[in-house]
Amino acid sequence: MAVPGLPSSVSFQTSQSQMSTSHPITFHERIEDALGNAQLHTALNRATQRFATQRANGLASLPNADGIRDHARLIRAHTLSNLDRYIAQFAEAVEASGGHIHFAKDAAEANAICLEIAKQTGAKKVVKGKSMVTEETHLNDFLEQAGLEVIESDLGERIIQLAGETPSHIVAPAIHKTKEEIGKLLHQTIGAPLTDEPEVMTAAAREHLREVYLTADIGVSGVNFGVAETGSICLVENEGNGRLTTTAPRVHVAFMGMERLVPAMADLSVMLHVLARSATGQKLSVYTNIITGPRRANEPDGPDELHIILVDNGRSKVLASETAEILFCIRCGACLNACPVYREIGGHAYGSVYPGPVGSVLTPSLRGIENWPEMPHASSLCGACREVCPVRIDLPKMLVELRNQGDKAGKTPVWLKAGLMAYRTAATHPALFKLGVQMGQLGTRVLARAGWINRLPGPLAGWTNSRDFPQFPKKSFSQMFSQHGNAEKPRN
Repeated sequence: MAVPGLPSSVSFQTSQSQMSTSHPITFHERIEDALGNAQLHTALNRATQRFATQRANGLASLPNADGIRDHARLIRAHTLSNLDRYIAQFAEAVEASGGHIHFAKDAAEANAICLEIAKQTGAKKVVKGKSMVTEETHLNDFLEQAGLEVIESDLGERIIQLAGETPSHIVAPAIHKTKEEIGKLLHQTIGAPLTDEPEVMTAAAREHLREVYLTADIGVSGVNFGVAETGSICLVENEGNGRLTTTAPRVHVAFMGMERLVPAMADLSVMLHVLARSATGQKLSVYTNIITGPRRANEPDGPDELHIILVDNGRSKVLASETAEILFCIRCGACLNACPVYREIGGHAYGSVYPGPVGSVLTPSLRGIENWPEMPHASSLCGACREVCPVRIDLPKMLVELRNQGDKAGKTPVWLKAGLMAYRTAATHPALFKLGVQMGQLGTRVLARAGWINRLPGPLAGWTNSRDFPQFPKKSFSQMFSQHGNAEKPRN
C-alpha cells in the first residue's frame, strides 16, 4: 500500500521476517509439554482468573460500556478504511512537532533503521520498554549481535530476559511464572533477597534498573496508539518504566505497527476507556503517557531526538485479506485470559510472538497459513474471545476462515480429513449417525470407571493423555427428545 504524498520507497510490502520463537519441537509436542507442566497451570490459573474478574468489574464501572465498545469498534474500522490518509497526516504532524518518522516494510528494515540511529548517535546502551512489535522483529537479538547492550525495563520483560525466555502473554510477559520462581530467578541473577513477596522483589528490581535509565544512550518503546491529527504517541503502562525509558535517555526510538492509529484525541479517549478495563480491570492505567515530539528548548526533561519507526511487516497484506479485522486489535490480552485453550497451555506452546486467539489469527495472516497451519486449530471456537474483545473482533469467524485456507493449501492432516469426512457421512445419514451413537454408548460403557475413561485406545489416547473422557449417557439427546415429544402427545 503506497502512502499518498510519500516516496514510493516507503510503500508497505509483505514481510519475510520470522515471527516465531526458535523452537526445536513441534506444535503438538509443545502442547504436550505444557499440559504436563503443573507449575505452569498454577501460574496461569492465578493470573487469568484474576484478570477475568478484574475485567468484568472494570467494565461494570463504565456507564454504557456496550455503547462505548461499539464506538471503539467504529473508530478502528474507520481508521483502517482510511489508513493511507491517516498515515500521511500522522507523518506530517510528527515532523512538524520536531520528530522524525521512518517507514519500515519489514522486520529487517525496522531493525536496521534502529541500528543506524544508534550508530549516528554513538549509542552503546539501550533501555527498552515493553513492545510487541520489537518482539515481532527480534530487535534485542539484532542489536546485541551488533555489539549494543539491551536491557528491558518492564518488570515482566526483564524477568523473562534474565531467564532467557520469550513473552508468553501480550500484557503480562511472565504470566507463566509463579512468584516463587521469580523470587529464585531475581536472587540468582541480580542478587535480590530470596523471597516470594512481590513488594520486596519489585523494590529490588527498581533499584537494579534505576542506574540503567541514567546511563542508557537510547530508549526504545512501543506505541499503544498514534494520533494522526497531532503526531502524538500514547504509551500505556503501570510501572513508570515507560516514562523513564522515553524521557531519561537523549534519544527515544518508538516502534509502532502501522495500524495503531486513531484520527484524533477524542478517539484516543474512547480507546483508553476500554483498553485498561479489558486488560487489567483498571479504569485507567497508572501511567498514560502522551508524547508529542522531542524535548522543547524550555523543557527540562525529555529526549533531544524522537524517532518513530512505522512498521508494516505484513500488515498491508492482511489489510487486503479476509482477516483484515484482526488489525482492529488493541492488544489488551482479554481474549487470552478468556480462552480455555490458552488457559491450559499458556503462550509458549503456540510457538509465536502472538499467542492465544489473537495470535492464532494474526500470525498465520502475517506470515502465511502455509507456515502456520496448526495455529487456527488451537481453539475450541467457543466464542469467549469474541465476547470479551473490547472492539468485538469476530475471532471465531476468522479462525474458521484460516482453517479453510489451510485445507485449500493442503495443510490439513490426513487423520483430520478422514475423521471429518467420516463425520460428514454419518451426520448426513441418520441411520449411520444413530448406529455410531449406539456404538459409542456401548464402547464407553465398557471402558469407563465411575463414569469416566482414563485411557482411550489408539490415536484417541491423545485426549486422555491429559484429561479424562466422559462416558456417553445411556440416552442420547435424540432419544430423550423423541420420548419427550411422545409424552406430550394427547391421548385419544
